[in-house]
Amino acid sequence: MRIRKSRITATKIEAQMAPMIDVVFQLLIFFMLTLKIIPIEGDFNINMPIGQQATESPDVPMPPIKVRMIANEDGTLAEIQMNQRELGNDHLAFDRLNAEIGSLVGNRDNPFVKEIEVEIDADYNLHYRYSIAAVSACTGYVSPQTGQVIRYVEKVKFAPPRRPEE
Repeated sequence: MRIRKSRITATKIEAQMAPMIDVVFQLLIFFMLTLKIIPIEGDFNINMPIGQQATESPDVPMPPIKVRMIANEDGTLAEIQMNQRELGNDHLAFDRLNAEIGSLVGNRDNPFVKEIEVEIDADYNLHYRYSIAAVSACTGYVSPQTGQVIRYVEKVKFAPPRRPEE
């Protein structure tokens, strides 16, 4: 069998560089946008001393302080309780509340002072002035010597009011 040679003209095919560069840049941008950098697990970069026992921190965070105010039928204050401790209902009850919170907060260098929280739980029919007096007693006092405000607590929250049971 005889193979014929055809006359094919040899034309040189050139690859166009501009579309190839565009595709490479699009792939590069795609991979850059889909890259998720994950920190190496277990690499905390902590150097622990050898042979020493762990010691506990002397500063323990305080639990929230709960102030309960019980009202009489006419809306006057019947009793103030702080963490189940009775403080009375006379005109000095809010001073006692202030002193108790001051003794609990203690040192102003305590790192947990900013995190201490007071929850005020008042009866539904209690007059508003008693709630304001409790907030004032819980947050701090004014120093008689310098006239500066000394803060005990910055976070005060109210429990949902208790409606009288019918």
